[in-house]
Amino acid sequence: MAAAIILGATVIVSLLGLWVAPGIIERNLFRPFWFLARRQYWTAITNGFVHADLGHLLFNSLTYWFFAFPLERMIGSARFAALYFIGLVASDTGTYFKHRRDPDYACLGASGAILAVLFASIVYIPRQSIMIMPIPLPIPAPLFAIGYLAYSFYAARAQRGRINHDAHFYGALAGLAFVALTDPAAWERAGRVVLG
Repeated sequence: MAAAIILGATVIVSLLGLWVAPGIIERNLFRPFWFLARRQYWTAITNGFVHADLGHLLFNSLTYWFFAFPLERMIGSARFAALYFIGLVASDTGTYFKHRRDPDYACLGASGAILAVLFASIVYIPRQSIMIMPIPLPIPAPLFAIGYLAYSFYAARAQRGRINHDAHFYGALAGLAFVALTDPAAWERAGRVVLG
């Protein structure tokens, strides 16, 4: 139930911001420089419900769809909601410390929270395979996790493009840490599966 509510709210608010009232997006951007100075505390959460364009929303929604619903069935709605919002805040925390002195920097989107969900899902279902564009082959989930974390760490240091790699990196770490703190046995099971 929580997964459906989060997805529905994200799609509705994003589409309203993109097509009906652009001010919705503007008011909910996460701006690290202004977060404390203007007390824009709500944006640490609400920026995850708005997206830059239809492609951004569609990509995030599809990723969420594939991983959120199976994970919620495994861990329950309350823990799923906690994971999602902790992932969202964790992804903004990394962004805050990196960009807190830049008055022009702003970001939005649910990617950090979705990566928390995806990486928690990898711990719970380590035998799954993940497909990423444009690679036409399934990648074992643990291998994907290692590769994605390494790439995000490198890309965040290189600071190229408009993608907030810090949010992705910290969101993914939040998902792994959430499972370690709330269900350490899941990590033990995953370790046995991966190590054989």
